[in-house]
Amino acid sequence: MTGAEEFRPESERVTRALRDQIIDGTRAPGSRLVEREIAAELDVSRLPVRDALRDLVAEGLVTPRPRTWAVVREFTASDISDLGEVRSALEILGFRLAAQRRTRAGLAKLRADLDAELAAAAAGDGQAARRAAADFHETVTELADNALLNELNATLRSRMRWLLAQHDDLSVVAEEHAELYRAIEARDVERVEKVALRHLETSRDEVAAHQRRTATE
Repeated sequence: MTGAEEFRPESERVTRALRDQIIDGTRAPGSRLVEREIAAELDVSRLPVRDALRDLVAEGLVTPRPRTWAVVREFTASDISDLGEVRSALEILGFRLAAQRRTRAGLAKLRADLDAELAAAAAGDGQAARRAAADFHETVTELADNALLNELNATLRSRMRWLLAQHDDLSVVAEEHAELYRAIEARDVERVEKVALRHLETSRDEVAAHQRRTATE
């Protein structure tokens, strides 16, 4: 265990663990989050669990219930539509600015995210591919070098990572990210906008297909 991990507040560790489980789908929408059960599972007291659940409510991933439990948020069709609309507006701006302002160091970080996603997709590792895909989008926002855009992204980060995890065709998403990377690398703003629009359409189709599939399971 590293020093950073050793001294990390318990509530932060619990928040991270629960957030990952919700985004990855390990904890299903609507499932109960009971303080004493989570505390026993993660070997902590109930106080950091309570703090973590409060943070996850603020992040939009958990719905509070009376007393000592909550539930994993069930995103409605309207919720998903709203997220998609906001994502479309922010991402087109982010990709355009990233193509204009990217740095060598930023591009290297984006390439690392892409390589991780491509490798995970080729190996059929859905969890790793989806996490790397979300990392790719967050790095694009960093490359955009716009403080307000980064602030908005931080507010929506967990919900956007959840939305970006709602796809099953790992290869098509990874290949479109590769196209976006090449356009950003070339500083080709016109091309990056075209590919980003197509990518958003692909994502909408993937989310809809994923929701239909999970509804029948």
